[in-house]
Amino acid sequence: MTTGTQAQTVTVRVPGKINLGLSVGPLRDDGYHELSTVYHAVSLYDTVTVQPADSWSVHVTGPWGEHVPADDSNLALVAARTLAKRRARKAKVDPVRIDIDKHIPVAGGMAGGSADAAATLVGCRELWGLDHLENDLLELMGASLGSDIPFLLHGGTAMGSGRGEQVTSVLARGELHWVLWAGEGLSLSTPQVYAECDRLREEAGVTPGPPEPSGELMTALRRMDTDEVAAALHNDLQEAAISLEPVLAEALSAGLDLGARAGIVSGSGPTVAFLVGSQTEAIDLSVGLAANGPTGDIERAVGPVPGAQIIHQRSSPEPPRARPDTDRSGPLGPVIG
Repeated sequence: MTTGTQAQTVTVRVPGKINLGLSVGPLRDDGYHELSTVYHAVSLYDTVTVQPADSWSVHVTGPWGEHVPADDSNLALVAARTLAKRRARKAKVDPVRIDIDKHIPVAGGMAGGSADAAATLVGCRELWGLDHLENDLLELMGASLGSDIPFLLHGGTAMGSGRGEQVTSVLARGELHWVLWAGEGLSLSTPQVYAECDRLREEAGVTPGPPEPSGELMTALRRMDTDEVAAALHNDLQEAAISLEPVLAEALSAGLDLGARAGIVSGSGPTVAFLVGSQTEAIDLSVGLAANGPTGDIERAVGPVPGAQIIHQRSSPEPPRARPDTDRSGPLGPVIG
């Protein structure tokens, strides 16, 4: 390990995300689509703990744990090894054991794998004492692993461009209340949904132009008016997700019939996010969906919330070094609003 005081165990909490707006442009030469999206971090969290070990490993528990690979393909483990390789060249770092308590739906359009990778980067930076690694460099490293990782490092509400990895904060004061429905046994791969989106567009003779952010959504977020935000929600991938999993249309219809202000498929799906006006409305909708909607897991959440944050660490007996920057969720640059 690097010299000096070192944490022995670091625990990081990281939220899931939904996309309040997602415009999908044409396919790029690198195989990705050009995007314009508005990310929104919500209070459905995974917890990731990292600690030194004799060998690299990942262990997953929690309601969605059985759906997550615990081998070398796990994105959190890939992130840890990438950080060790790229940023710890001047001093040896130990392998780590990664423990994930999984509450964000898997393959659900909420960036659960990217969230765990973001949390692992934050935890390992602290564990290995890589204080020289600034937030912007961590975000660049995260972007090389997954398009959503830079946003999950920061959280809040932000606009994403490029393939989603170029992130700029959005002015959004106040909070929004959500009910999240994840259908039992449903999962959609992101490439599969994008391919279906391309197929449907080709079938309809639609040629997408450059994606642009929604002015209506930006205005609604500045005011944080629930009904204005509800009217501005949009996802170009929703039709494709419903085409692949028609039960999503049933879930959306049920939620709207039960009083949701709006419903939207989150990202590439299949999680459906319902916007409501208050905690009381969220409780009522949750009860109604459980009784009258299609079978699924139902969670209540609020947003926006911060990105990956250290919530606990155990250090060696030496007193910890005093640092003012305990919040690692630093700014992403200019604010839009």
